[in-house]
Amino acid sequence: MGVPRRRLEGGAKVTGATRFTADLRLTELDHARLLLSPHAHARLVKVDLEAARGAPGVLLAMAGADLPRLNVSGAELPLAQGQVLYAGQPVAAVVAVSEAAAADAVALIEVEYEPLPAVVDPLAAIRPGAPLVLEPGGSALDDAGAHGIGGGEVAVDEKPPNVTAVVEFKQGDVHAALAGSEAVVEGRYEMPAVHQGFIETHITMARPEPDGGITVWSPTQGSFLTRKSVADALGLPLGSIRVIPVPVGGGFGGKVYLLESLVVLLAQRTGRAVRLELTRNEEFLMGRGAPGCVIDLKLGADREGNLKALWAHIVFDNGAGHGGLGGLAGMFLAGTYRLPAFEVTGYDVATHKTPVAAYRAPGAPQAFFALESAMDQLAEKLGADPIEFRLRNASREGDARPDGTRWPRIGLVECLEAAREHPLLKAPLEAGEGVGLAVGGWGGGREPAAAGCRVEPDGSLVLHVGYADISGTDTTMAIIAAETFGVSVDKVKIQTGDTDSAPYSGMAGGSKITYTVGPAVQQAAAEARRQLLDIAAEELEASAEDLVIEDGEVRVAGVPGRSIGIGHLAGLAAQFGGRYPPVLGQGRTAVTVQAPMFTVQIARVQVDQETGGWSLAGFAAIQDVGRAINPPEVVGQIQGGVVQALGRAFGEELVYDPEGQLRTASFLDYQVPSIDQVPDIDVRLLEIPSAVGPFGAKGVGEPPAVPGPAAVVNAIHSATGVRLSRVPVRAYELLAATREPAQRH
Repeated sequence: MGVPRRRLEGGAKVTGATRFTADLRLTELDHARLLLSPHAHARLVKVDLEAARGAPGVLLAMAGADLPRLNVSGAELPLAQGQVLYAGQPVAAVVAVSEAAAADAVALIEVEYEPLPAVVDPLAAIRPGAPLVLEPGGSALDDAGAHGIGGGEVAVDEKPPNVTAVVEFKQGDVHAALAGSEAVVEGRYEMPAVHQGFIETHITMARPEPDGGITVWSPTQGSFLTRKSVADALGLPLGSIRVIPVPVGGGFGGKVYLLESLVVLLAQRTGRAVRLELTRNEEFLMGRGAPGCVIDLKLGADREGNLKALWAHIVFDNGAGHGGLGGLAGMFLAGTYRLPAFEVTGYDVATHKTPVAAYRAPGAPQAFFALESAMDQLAEKLGADPIEFRLRNASREGDARPDGTRWPRIGLVECLEAAREHPLLKAPLEAGEGVGLAVGGWGGGREPAAAGCRVEPDGSLVLHVGYADISGTDTTMAIIAAETFGVSVDKVKIQTGDTDSAPYSGMAGGSKITYTVGPAVQQAAAEARRQLLDIAAEELEASAEDLVIEDGEVRVAGVPGRSIGIGHLAGLAAQFGGRYPPVLGQGRTAVTVQAPMFTVQIARVQVDQETGGWSLAGFAAIQDVGRAINPPEVVGQIQGGVVQALGRAFGEELVYDPEGQLRTASFLDYQVPSIDQVPDIDVRLLEIPSAVGPFGAKGVGEPPAVPGPAAVVNAIHSATGVRLSRVPVRAYELLAATREPAQRH
């Protein structure tokens, strides 16, 4: 525990031995290709499939009209019916004996569209008379709970057009409190939509089985959620679907469920195995990234620097989907700092763009970009030190949260105190340099989980789990089991089962797998240990309480020479005529409380006053991790999250034109950060144990992806005096702002 360990699957990945979905080969495997809509909003007048059906090698060509009755609607339909709601929505699919044949046949499909008015600006979408995007009701992927999202939704008799949900958090008289404040800042903060940018595009295979069921292979972050989503959408019995999870080639929240229902339908129609793999262009057009967001915010404080009130209006642009991040954003806006009065209203808005999904800390980067920009501006207006101002107002254990619950033990104050002493803040600034910081946080998901632990006759442990390892989690679980049972980590093997054989485990997302499955693994290993010691007690004629496990043996404490090997004891329960039951521990947990995580990040920037170009001269991330079970993996997660957060500042943006056409649909146009843009990231780990997580551990993956953009714009303000309220930070926009006195504070 706490000792650096190499990842169990690392060797296979770096040598190319890991088999991803594209590497799997099934007999009689056919291939599917899609025809995507070129229009953001149009009526489907006619879809002519005859030429495609007659093309060489084609087994099936189908459109939305050929679908059976499904339990989904709108953009959630596998193929559009009646109308298309975004450019990139699948209109037709072809299955052929080869991918090339399928692609050739797709080109033969003729579609007659009747273009309809489209709305792509979320602020325009909520105005009276805006084109309607979604029908009332509808459906959405049920993954919000996996991220700890919930609370605040209110019933509204008449919602504005295209608003799918309204959330509200209120306390006190916010307008009176703002009017009585010594200093007030206000602004509009904008963060555009981005894509997860993973290496592997979406890919799925499905095969009908002789018993009438169907098997699905998918690089999903949640096999049980994928199974449920397919069953619900297609109206199939849950037990008829078997989802086999395959190693995920990058997910970050975007690999849960997308193609599976369509591929199942295609396989059912052909009676053969079918594979569908998106091209990179298709991934950008129909793969679901993170939503854009506009936040209007006012923040006030008294003369002593005590926050008095916060007012915020949040609009999430969810594309042609339902979204559901308003509650989470509101919780962080109104709960991170102590506020006597607040009023936060969040709108989830539908537009004629690709629907959105989760992306590492969904909703939090947007909320903290607005909040931390305003906190910095207000500190400056009061003449207060940015860290001392935050420390004065930071929420602590026992403080009320906006949803009426109270904060458990959190590390926000400790992170701020550690940041105060960091060299990046203390070093003198050179010409054109600036330094800024920002807070980020994450609540953490909760979900029941189970695990099994079998002891083998060779003295090893086999853990049976059902989650997807997307961040070295298998290694973490092996450490937990080894520490609990009393063996070395190399004696633990992880077996990830499919939905027919694995114990239930939730989606790998929301920074919750270690936190929720870890306790189940602890229980399973502890139970297996107890069972083994019971056998040893009888064999050694000693009390189980007097036994210890050391160096692969069970020994009588204080009695040299009285010991039996773990493997021998397990073998006694796995042989002909054995009189002991097999050693098989089970663990079941239902974690119902969160272990919130906080981080403070510091950015040091260099700005060229002549060009507006800027670069990072240094970056630090200080994070409360509860307990670092495998420190290098924790550091790696934080570094990766920081780079993804910085991508939002450097240039990542899904740019749509007024007609709803995506103009950044390739890696030539979509600017992921390159290695020369990112400095060494100094990671500092603080360990403030959770009362629930295994050995005190908390989640790690979400917080580092949150405060980077705010830290950057605060640093740019330090260097230039320009207060930016939108990312990415474009050089030409920064240059124009430096020459506009009205932008200076």
